[in-house]
Amino acid sequence: MYNEIGERIRTLRESRRLSQAQLAKQCGWDAPSRLGNYEIGARKVNAEDATLLALALGVTPAFILFGDDSSTVYKQHEYPLLTKDQILRQEFGGVSDLDNNTKYHPSTKRVGKKSFWFEVSGHSMSSPYGVKPSFPEGILVLVDPDAPIQTGDYCVCVVYDKTEVAFKKFVIEDGKQWLEPMNTTARYQSIEIDQSCRLLGKVVKAQWDDDFF
Repeated sequence: MYNEIGERIRTLRESRRLSQAQLAKQCGWDAPSRLGNYEIGARKVNAEDATLLALALGVTPAFILFGDDSSTVYKQHEYPLLTKDQILRQEFGGVSDLDNNTKYHPSTKRVGKKSFWFEVSGHSMSSPYGVKPSFPEGILVLVDPDAPIQTGDYCVCVVYDKTEVAFKKFVIEDGKQWLEPMNTTARYQSIEIDQSCRLLGKVVKAQWDDDFF
């Protein structure tokens, strides 16, 4: 049975023109060895990993586990990669300057129509001790403006009186709202949310650009 599941995974991966390394990254796995074991039937696919694979490959978990092709419900959609300036103009000037130069990146994540990608800059969200999650400079995060933001969630926000776009962790502590970095070195400080801050959306996914490697 494991061999049949592995063959389905391999066939789906190859039909999407993904390498094992690329698919493993989309699933959030550090190395492709787990995927390789799944494909050769050396390891049982658990329900959580079946869901991750289904989302990345655009099928249902049932199809991964049982070959049920009656419902392939996860569709891939593309969302624009916005720069800081584009976000500021769109949010506060009402101007959408998307054009033929705007890059789009796919995702099977179910998100709102206004969702967009944002490239992380700097090292404030990169954990210095290897603690997960960590968001190094250059990684892309998918932002959903329609998703509710709760304490502990990651978000993209406008800070410093509409002059900067930042990616931080949203925390409520002692009755106050904070934007916290993942990097705990002294260089990076928490920001208390006030009238100069605005939360733009919840981060629901992170991935590297396919052209990164």
